[in-house]
Amino acid sequence: MHLHFLKSIGSATVISATLLACGSGSQSAEDRNVKPAWLGDIVSQSFDGSTDDLLTAGLGKTGLSGARPSFVNPAAPTAAELRRDAIYNNYRALVDITSTGGYGRLYGPNIDLAGNDSRGEGKVAGTEYVAFADDGTGRQNVTLMVQIPASFDTNAPCVVTATSSGSRGIYGAIATAGEWGLKHSCAVAYADKGSGMGVHDLKGDTVNLINGIRARRVDAGLRANFTAGLSDADLAAFNAAYPNRIAVKHAHSQQNSEKDWGRDTLRAVEFAFYLLNERYGSLSASGGRKTDYATPARVTVIAASVSNGGGAALAAAELDTKGLIDGVAVGEPQVQPRDVSGISIRQGGSTQQSIGRPLIDYITLANLYQPCAVQSARLAGTNSAFNTINVSQAASRCAALAGKGLITGTTLAEQANAAYDKLIAGGWLAEADTLHASHYGLNATLGIAMAYVNAYGRFSVAENVCGYSYAFTDDSGDLTAPVFSGLAGMFGNGNGVPPMAGISVINNLSVGGPKADAASVSASTISADYNVDGAICLRKLATGINPLTGSALTGSEKVLADRVSTGVQEVLRSGNLKGKPAIIVTGRSDALIPVNHAARAYYAMNQKVEGAASKLSYIEVANAQHFDGFLGLEGFPTRFVPLHVYVGQAMEAMWRHLKTGAALPQSQLVRTTPRTLPSDNITSANLPSIVATPATTEAIAYAGGVLTIPN
Repeated sequence: MHLHFLKSIGSATVISATLLACGSGSQSAEDRNVKPAWLGDIVSQSFDGSTDDLLTAGLGKTGLSGARPSFVNPAAPTAAELRRDAIYNNYRALVDITSTGGYGRLYGPNIDLAGNDSRGEGKVAGTEYVAFADDGTGRQNVTLMVQIPASFDTNAPCVVTATSSGSRGIYGAIATAGEWGLKHSCAVAYADKGSGMGVHDLKGDTVNLINGIRARRVDAGLRANFTAGLSDADLAAFNAAYPNRIAVKHAHSQQNSEKDWGRDTLRAVEFAFYLLNERYGSLSASGGRKTDYATPARVTVIAASVSNGGGAALAAAELDTKGLIDGVAVGEPQVQPRDVSGISIRQGGSTQQSIGRPLIDYITLANLYQPCAVQSARLAGTNSAFNTINVSQAASRCAALAGKGLITGTTLAEQANAAYDKLIAGGWLAEADTLHASHYGLNATLGIAMAYVNAYGRFSVAENVCGYSYAFTDDSGDLTAPVFSGLAGMFGNGNGVPPMAGISVINNLSVGGPKADAASVSASTISADYNVDGAICLRKLATGINPLTGSALTGSEKVLADRVSTGVQEVLRSGNLKGKPAIIVTGRSDALIPVNHAARAYYAMNQKVEGAASKLSYIEVANAQHFDGFLGLEGFPTRFVPLHVYVGQAMEAMWRHLKTGAALPQSQLVRTTPRTLPSDNITSANLPSIVATPATTEAIAYAGGVLTIPN
């Protein structure tokens, strides 16, 4: 082998490869295996499947459902401790970890391929390889990882992609596509999409490395996961004007990483092929390995994941010119259709009012109207799941919106109903009603709106777009110095989009000085109204329109909005899967990524673009929503079911199709039944399976530009 082992860091080995040919993918006459030019040094670790492992970091099924493991020294956790913490937190974020909700009974590390509890603690032995993909500048530094289980079947090789959901780090799909792939003895190819856990403490000037360890920026150099990209002089000036602030990679990398999520997913597959050829390729005359083992013709590749990772898998399939991907199976994809002209969506007898809008359009709409809408009698009290919204601040938001002419009504009830109507007109389904309170109250809506406006506009942290920034805060919302123990553990318990792990969204323009957004006072209203000024500003930049006047933006505001618009255009997808077999599974009640704008609209666009050549099936699950990790919260168990179960079924259906030629399930609505009591065990009776051929009443069909969905 032409791998040269340079040094060891603990149990990890850093590997570099002698480049025997120039350029990504270039080969010698004898087809020698060459490390891609964009791939940096590879760090490998092997796990015995007992003390540590690929899937659970040694915690096993029991440990994943137990208390969070502690660090020996919270101010200086080891790389192994950070890895364990990242797997623990990311696993639990993606699935319902309660036994009543199905963990350990219907799914989980201990459940085998037949659905039986036969795998004990479910630990998986094998080797893990991690490296950055970059253009040589250190500004991209997309983390890629490949896990090759000890059970890898060399006679029937397979690779499953597990691109991170949300803005999570490299383990952000470990519980979904990662677990499925490892159980099927496949290599799993992960990518953090260049939006993962990069956090730059601007005051202390520290960053995290690929393994999560904190380091001084000057020491890290190109090994930093992310830096804010400020010169020393600009950093000093910014710190003087805005002390104690934090820059975060997804928001502040100035790369608009989403445009490259498909590329990054394909690169993860190429990384896996490179490693498999290094292991199993035949020897070349010069002693290196050839590329004759892992080839597109030989290796079965399924592009999979959920949420942003699901959107990345679809983007990869659209971009795949090398025939790397054989099939796609994704859940609740955040995917943005380029062109839905000539398409309409009907649910039952109702034509949907708004479809196929970009993420930044609908999320800034929600950010503006959700806290007021939740005060509507239709959503109030027990009509919402896990409502933590401050009633007084929400009422002030309603008053502010009415005062600015954005909604009608003179009473709180009238105003709240008008705000709710804005959401329905904006494309949300009534089936998502009970989720608006939790999504806004748990900061999902604001966090995404702020981060993505910054990302699409490629704004620097120094630009403080719409008066927002990030910082640690105390319980009253006042800014504090960065908490080093919080920073030290951020790789393990951060999700990539603040608010997270003690970092808050800050309203720099709050009356009286900077304050955590939820505790701030808007300058235009002199009221604690969840920062209506910031919400209006984000809405302006998302749409290019002043919502107060209906007029197009001008001057400096237009310049900023044009930057956002340019970024949005870069992330729109074509819908052309090139005839690849694919399955999309999504929850009808999704309030974060409404089905009318993403899954439904993308499926309809694909049917329009590919026509009879399309092999995409669309599965919509009643009573399922975006965050299975919320299913243990008050109000969720009796309303919703785990979408995770159906994502697994979709992946099994794709596996059978690729391995045996079995037909993919036809597009359909799956009617589920939530539990009666939170203490009830969810069972297969609540979760009817996806069927090969649905009844007419459950069939989803596209014809003549109309996507028809059963009620």
